[in-house]
Amino acid sequence: MKFLVCISNVPDTTTKITFTPDNKEFNKAGVQFVINPWDEYALTRAIELKEAAGGTVTVLNVGEADTEPNIRKALAIGADDAIRVNAAPTDAFFVAEQIAAVAKEGAYDVILMGKESIDYNGFQVHGMVGEMLGIPTVAPAMKLDLNGNTGTLEREIEGGKEIVTVNTPFVASCQQPMCEPRIPNMRGIMTARTKPLKVIAPVGEPPRTQVAEFALPPKKQGVKLIPAETAGDLIKMLRNEAKVI
Repeated sequence: MKFLVCISNVPDTTTKITFTPDNKEFNKAGVQFVINPWDEYALTRAIELKEAAGGTVTVLNVGEADTEPNIRKALAIGADDAIRVNAAPTDAFFVAEQIAAVAKEGAYDVILMGKESIDYNGFQVHGMVGEMLGIPTVAPAMKLDLNGNTGTLEREIEGGKEIVTVNTPFVASCQQPMCEPRIPNMRGIMTARTKPLKVIAPVGEPPRTQVAEFALPPKKQGVKLIPAETAGDLIKMLRNEAKVI
C-alpha cells in the first residue's frame, strides 16, 4: 500500500500574528513554524497502517526551502521519503493542483491530509484533490482501517457519525480521535537525515487569487455587568447597542 501524506507548514498556535506594513503578507520574522496539527493525525495513522500491513509512506509539502525542517520531522516520525513542491502555497486550488499531479504520477493508493490547516481553516484542499483525480473523498475522517484494498472510515456528520467503505485509491482528511500523534525519537531523528527528500517544480497555472489585505480581528471590548434587579436594561442594550435583537 502506497500512502501519500500531505503536510502544511503553519505558525505555532502561541505565535503573535503580525503583517507586513502594507498588510498584504504574513510577517514570518521570529515565528516558530510547526507541522499542521491536523496533518499529524494523517501522518501517524498512515505510519500505523504501514507498520501493520506493509507499504510506504511519502510525505508531500507545497512550500519553499524554509519548510524542510518540518519535513525532516515528518521523516523522523516514520515516513519513508518526502517530496517538496518548490512554491509558496498561495491558495487552496494551487496547492490541490500540485498534490493531484504528484499523486497521479506516483500512483498512490491512499492520500491523507488534515481536515484543514490551522492558519487559514479553508477545509477545501481534500475535496479539490479528489475531484481532480476523479476518486472518492471522505471528510472529515475520525477513524480509518484498511482490509486489503478496502478502507473503512468513520466520519463526522451533523448530529452524529457515519461509517463508510471505499476502495482504493481515495482521499481522506483526518481529525481526532484518528490516533495519538507521535513524537520523533532520537533514532528517528538520526535516520531522517539520510532519507530522500525530492524537490520538484510546481505545475499548472499560476495562483488564481491575490491577497487584498490582511487584518487582525477587533480587540475584545470590556464586559458590562448588569445587576439582577435591572435585568430589563440588558434587553435594551442588546437591542440598541449590540443590535443583536
